[in-house]
Amino acid sequence: MARLVGRRLLFAAPILLVVTFGVFAIAAASPFDPVKAYAGTAALGADAGTLERLRENLGVDEPFASRWWNWLTSALSGDLGQSAVMRQPVAQVIAERLVWSTLLCAVAFAVAVLAGTALGVLAARRPGSALDRVVTSLAYALEAAPVFWLALLAIWFFALQWGVLPAGGLTDTASEQVTPGQVATHLVLPAGVLAVSQLPWFTLYVRQGVGDALAEDPVRGARARGLSERTVLLGHALRSGLLPVLTLIGSRVPELITGALLVESVFGWPGIAAATVEAATAVDFPLLAALTTLATAAVLLGNLLADLLYGLFDPRVKFSDM
Repeated sequence: MARLVGRRLLFAAPILLVVTFGVFAIAAASPFDPVKAYAGTAALGADAGTLERLRENLGVDEPFASRWWNWLTSALSGDLGQSAVMRQPVAQVIAERLVWSTLLCAVAFAVAVLAGTALGVLAARRPGSALDRVVTSLAYALEAAPVFWLALLAIWFFALQWGVLPAGGLTDTASEQVTPGQVATHLVLPAGVLAVSQLPWFTLYVRQGVGDALAEDPVRGARARGLSERTVLLGHALRSGLLPVLTLIGSRVPELITGALLVESVFGWPGIAAATVEAATAVDFPLLAALTTLATAAVLLGNLLADLLYGLFDPRVKFSDM
């Protein structure tokens, strides 16, 4: 296991280097002007000399390769730079917002895995039944639904029509402090929408895996020995059928991050999404590079976690062969 982790870490280093370099190259080719984005409306009445001095102070007059190298060497020493659009150190921007994005993704992912497993098992018990057709049809329909459309639909239904849940934000409008109760209430809709967007994949994978396992000889033998259907389903078929889901966990991380960005934007959730959008439109090189590196690292860690889980739970797989 340690050798696998070490190889993956060595493999991740050049990937992160290429990704950060690409971010600076794409941002340099962007039509957005970081100086005008930083100055705001004041840039409309500023003369060319003032804008040029501001460009020099921000360091955007240098070639993007030089800016990338300066940012990389500083980042390796622990300094992620200063965010021009946020007027804060990049590390502080990430620290303030990462906890809320992590909370949203963790809750949504847990709900998607648990609910998807339950629905997949129910559908696999009787293939072709009415319940199986309803579950699979709903899964395929949700798979095709854009996450932002689901978010807007949830706001219209639960916040505007029924008025049972807040439409967005982290706390109530008149609140002066963040309380766990308010956070939990405001988390329901964004986490629910993000979970629903991930639910079809787990449901369909579990249904297929458990359905195949129920047709295998060991499961048939367990039934022939007189074991209860509950024991056969949960003790034998589910254990074998969940193995493909372990690889799905890592592959869904990029989609989870993309979905979280859209969900946070629609619901006004104070996570990484707003910072990412502002960094992109303002061509905030340090913040954009740090956020992209963070997202890339999350994807790589997700893939590593999936491989580790597969090696731990599947006796046919050896870490030395991975």
